Amino acid sequence: MFPLLLVLLAVPLFLSARKQKRAMAEQQQLQNSLEAGDRVMTTSGLYGTIADASDDTTIDIEIADGVVTTWLRAAIREKVIETDEVDETEDEVEETTAPESTAQIAEPLEHDAKK
Repeated sequence: MFPLLLVLLAVPLFLSARKQKRAMAEQQQLQNSLEAGDRVMTTSGLYGTIADASDDTTIDIEIADGVVTTWLRAAIREKVIETDEVDETEDEVEETTAPESTAQIAEPLEHDAKK
């Protein structure tokens, strides 16, 4: 009975360790492939363009025109699809017009009015 219990506990642990190792390898590959001009998103949700990726541990990200910040490479979550690629796919989609709204606007409440 004990060997069966041991196997039932060991298999899920082994599989989760493999999954975690694979995710770690993918993240390492992403961090090593970063270069200047890539559009990225950080783990905190900040979008920017890589200005300098020459250092092994840090990376400079331009978050606005002329505003460059320094981040750890580990803080990069993913590369973002370029807007040009998104625009091309939007051009292929037929333009549809939204139906006109039938919503009515209520009159503003009068708070200072005395009855």
